[in-house]
Amino acid sequence: MNRAVKSLALAGGLLAASQATAGDLLQWQDNSLTFLWGKDFQVNPPVQQTWTFEHASGWSWGDLFIFIDQINYQGAPDGQAGKDTYYGEISPRLSFGKISGADLSFGPIKDVLLAATYERGENSNQVYLLGPGFDLNIPGFDYFQLNFYYRKPDGISGQPKGQWQVTPAWSYTLPVGNSDLVIDGYIDYVWNNKDGSSNRPTDMHANLHVNPQIKYDLGKALSWTAVKKFYVGVEYDYWSDKYAIEDSQAFRTDQSALSFLAKVHF
Repeated sequence: MNRAVKSLALAGGLLAASQATAGDLLQWQDNSLTFLWGKDFQVNPPVQQTWTFEHASGWSWGDLFIFIDQINYQGAPDGQAGKDTYYGEISPRLSFGKISGADLSFGPIKDVLLAATYERGENSNQVYLLGPGFDLNIPGFDYFQLNFYYRKPDGISGQPKGQWQVTPAWSYTLPVGNSDLVIDGYIDYVWNNKDGSSNRPTDMHANLHVNPQIKYDLGKALSWTAVKKFYVGVEYDYWSDKYAIEDSQAFRTDQSALSFLAKVHF
């Protein structure tokens, strides 16, 4: 059992233990496991297989989102990570509306939050993010979040300075026959006051990461009752200047990758 699987099992155990004692603090939760297979990735090996565990929950103080990716490289190994690697994020948000009991809605804004994220990959690569978040009321959407962050890298060689990030995340459900088509995902746009043109170690290139999923609830269409939902579909991953590395003819970092997915909620 590799480190990523051990981490996934530990995360699941901790979640189960915390939820068992949560009482009235926990308002709702959703857990899922996704299998992805895709190609045309850049920087890392072009063909990848990924297992992703996700947890989302609502609490009396706000909400929580966690995911862990276990990535297997198909064919040639990665020059830094080898045949496989892992990556994960923990993203709690404190709701000022829930904590204060006040109605903070105005215009399209439903709630104001303090958003935080901890990102962790191999080789001690980790980033801390903190900033304001907003829940938006946009007709038709299951949810629409807009978070603004200050990013502080820690342990990443060559990027000691912080950056800024804006992240919208959304979900939209369309009824299709006797089932549903769900379009959800997120966009990360990261920048700082440098354009990277000087090639100094504190500079980084602004980069845009767009990651939507389009998936059909096959479980609902087949009237499966053993699981909450079972989706099949595709994930599109566009990432300009991936990892803040400038794209060039000598080294391509603009990524446009398509993956097939199967996702079960439990």
